Amino acid sequence: MNLITPSFGMIFWMLIGFGILFFILAKFGWPVILIILANREKFIQNQLEEAEQVRQEMKNLKSEHQQLLTEAKAERDKILSDARKIIEKMNDDAKLRREKETDAMMAETREAIAHEKMKAITEMKNEIAGLSIEVAEKILGEEMKASYRQEEIIYKWMEEATFENS
Repeated sequence: MNLITPSFGMIFWMLIGFGILFFILAKFGWPVILIILANREKFIQNQLEEAEQVRQEMKNLKSEHQQLLTEAKAERDKILSDARKIIEKMNDDAKLRREKETDAMMAETREAIAHEKMKAITEMKNEIAGLSIEVAEKILGEEMKASYRQEEIIYKWMEEATFENS
């Protein structure tokens, strides 16, 4: 039981040793330990603040990225819209140009047809006039074979000429 219950002298010297150790630690160890703990606490606090700043910057960057993405989509939509308008305008211009060319070709064709018609009519008139002259020559040639008939025709023409002049 001696091992379990210490003697009074041993307790005295243990208290004195503990007091000296406590005094030395309180005088030299605790201030250093408290300074180290305070520095460590400041370091951790700074790290947490920096992490918060980084998180906030990431949130801002995400917001900026989202805004840039939205602007890029709007720009893309505007470019596509402009391209569609340009294509529609080009198609309309091409259609108008084709219609004008078609109208011009139709007018030119009508004019050519009218010209050919007039040419055909003129040729027919000339042909008819030529045939009429040939027929008249043949008829007059037949009627003029007899000399008495020639005299009759000349008198008749002279009478007609005198009546017309009077």
